[in-house]
Amino acid sequence: MGHIELRGMDEDDDDAVFEMMRDPDAVAMTAFTADDPDDRDAFDAWLASKRAAPSVALHVVTESGGFAGTAAAFTTDGDREVSFWIARHAWGRGVASAALRLLIAREPERPLFARVPAHNAAAIAVLTRVGFTEVSRDPAYAPGLGRDVDEVVFALLPAVDGA
Repeated sequence: MGHIELRGMDEDDDDAVFEMMRDPDAVAMTAFTADDPDDRDAFDAWLASKRAAPSVALHVVTESGGFAGTAAAFTTDGDREVSFWIARHAWGRGVASAALRLLIAREPERPLFARVPAHNAAAIAVLTRVGFTEVSRDPAYAPGLGRDVDEVVFALLPAVDGA
């Protein structure tokens, strides 16, 4: 693994993000994706809405200066959530864990939440490695798979004084 950093996402990143988010293997692992990952117009509209939302913090994950994925924080129904998507070339080398540690260091609110499909063992390992714990599990429709899967909600809880 090279040196991992987060930087703000800008329009020059859009093509790389689009290509990463339409990788069929990644879509199957992530499951909770766009209805049609190949629809560039829908992607552009979705990304524009995220950029316009004041509660959304979009970041590019870089490894030794090169594009390695995305990380984001956002508020949904009053809960602060985080997400990450790592490009295939950076899988399995600790990039996601390093990026998530950087992201949660920037997000002081606790608890922080994250959601993943139960079959995504890699994302679950990353979340637990950095201190998230499972708080619920329920079936939900996953557009990337076209069917219901178990969605697992994780939380990073506030530190307990004296622990």
